Amino acid sequence: MGFRRRSRPPVGVPSEEARGGAIASRLNRLRAAVMGANDGIVSTAGMVVGVAGAAVGSGALLVSGVAAVIAGALSMAVGEYVSVASQRDAQEAEPAHEQQQLDTDPAHEIDHLTGLFAAQGIEASLARQVAERLMAESPLAAHARYELGIDPGQLTNPWHAVWVSTAAFVLGHQL
Repeated sequence: MGFRRRSRPPVGVPSEEARGGAIASRLNRLRAAVMGANDGIVSTAGMVVGVAGAAVGSGALLVSGVAAVIAGALSMAVGEYVSVASQRDAQEAEPAHEQQQLDTDPAHEIDHLTGLFAAQGIEASLARQVAERLMAESPLAAHARYELGIDPGQLTNPWHAVWVSTAAFVLGHQL
């Protein structure tokens, strides 16, 4: 699967990633917990009610409930891992794309970073000084943080979502 090249936002306009990336990362665990609990309630209840409707004994009903919880928890874990690992892959691809832009047009990139700071209310000359200082230290880190909203040391961890989702699924069926 390839990534399409995005058009750049105008200088001074924060990108969608910068506005939403940081929040999305923090809400990842909450999303996994809510989805896991909801699935735990709905799917396990559906399975147990369906089996109970067949007028089976209490042993078969218990086994079907336990099987539904195990299968549902595993399904949620695998689904969350694939989803969040794909998100992480995209987060890792963005800095590579940004590095390509820095290599081909560094003047535009410093203007872009300056514009991002100016759009936040920083006076233009000070915004330029900040952009130049950050670009002198680490151009890619500056753009990853302020343009893309990505902190390479804080990328989304798929295993966090797996454990939260699995636990929420198992706990959700008890509600």
